[in-house]
Amino acid sequence: MLALKYLLIAAGVLLLTAAFAITLYDVWIHMEYRWKKAAAEEGAPAPIEPEPVRWRFGVWLVVLACLPLVMSESIIVIPSGMGGVRTSQVRGTLPGTLYAGTHVVVPLVESVQLFDLRDRLFTAGAVQGTSKTSAEPLDVQSKEGLNIGLAVTVRYRLDPRRLDYIESHLPQPVDAGIVPAVVASAWRELTPKYTVQEIFSSKRQVVRGEAAETITRKLHSDGILVEEVMLRNVELPPQYAAGLENLLLKEQQDNELSVQTDMKQKEVRIAELEAQADAKRRVTAAQATAQAKVVEAKGESDAMKYTLPLKQKEIEQAKLEAEAQKESTIQNAQAQAQAKVIDSQAELKRRQLLAQAEANRIRVTASATDAEMEAEGKLLNQSPLLINKIIAERLSDKIQLVMVPSDGKFFFANDLFRGLGGGLAGGPQHLPLGTRSMNPNEGDPASH
Repeated sequence: MLALKYLLIAAGVLLLTAAFAITLYDVWIHMEYRWKKAAAEEGAPAPIEPEPVRWRFGVWLVVLACLPLVMSESIIVIPSGMGGVRTSQVRGTLPGTLYAGTHVVVPLVESVQLFDLRDRLFTAGAVQGTSKTSAEPLDVQSKEGLNIGLAVTVRYRLDPRRLDYIESHLPQPVDAGIVPAVVASAWRELTPKYTVQEIFSSKRQVVRGEAAETITRKLHSDGILVEEVMLRNVELPPQYAAGLENLLLKEQQDNELSVQTDMKQKEVRIAELEAQADAKRRVTAAQATAQAKVVEAKGESDAMKYTLPLKQKEIEQAKLEAEAQKESTIQNAQAQAQAKVIDSQAELKRRQLLAQAEANRIRVTASATDAEMEAEGKLLNQSPLLINKIIAERLSDKIQLVMVPSDGKFFFANDLFRGLGGGLAGGPQHLPLGTRSMNPNEGDPASH
């Protein structure tokens, strides 16, 4: 709705601008035509006569521009925290409250009066921490007839349901017309019932409560809701303040003397209590010492009763330990003797087994030797020349033997030996050093 309102205003302004622009343009053309016509009378060419001024078209544009402007006036936007009351040119103030948002009213007939619905403050007297102060505190009289200055703050707000009543019946603005007068009247009616001391100290909260109740009741009838009434300070008359200060000083001195007297009495009492406590402490210490000695003696006696059996048990335990050690020594000696017997038996058995093994080995070796000698005897009986071979091998390890058949058949080295030694037939052969020839028909081999 707010955008529509601005759009209507913009449309009306544009139409008005167009109407004035068109009219001014036509007027300018006619004026220029007159100037050229005047110049044509002096010899210049005659100008073309323009069309007449479009007055009717401009008037219609103005009328058309008034329509969106009037329609935009019918849209009212009330900000947050505010309230509105409609006032008609025909019926006066209309009932009901317009709250924050967009509303439609009758243009050119109804208008809207805005009121702030947020909390407000009425303050009389200086406010600490701010630079905003009123001219003077609220002057009232006490029961004694003394003038007192009150620093008062009232927090209030308008009743949104009664804005039409506030608009039609109360003077505007309400802050300056109603609230200050009602607050001052309530306090000035109340304070003459109480003394200065009661207002200042003893019944301060009672006075503030009664004033808050009176102010709330009076302002509520006018559509104003009171949230809180605060009595911040009480300014006493100078003479009364001086007398009260002297009285308070004397009371303070009296209180100091009373406190000092009480302290002295308490100190004396403390000294007496300390002396009594010291005496009791000494008696208690002596009783405790004597009782400790009695307990100690009794403890020693009881300890002796328990010590003798313990000593006897220790002696018996020592005897048992000696017997156990003796028995252990005997058992260890028997075990060592048995171990030696077992070791000697095992050694004897081992030696017997070794002797049997050696005898078996000798028998086996002798049997093998007999079998070997028997085989060698059979072999030597079959080949007597092996005796010579064995002897030659045992003489030196550098002697090489070659055994060939006596007839030399089918032997490939026969020709070789025949070439070296002149042949094998017909006598002994000459061989290289370190060789030996064996002939089965000869007795001993010939070495060269």
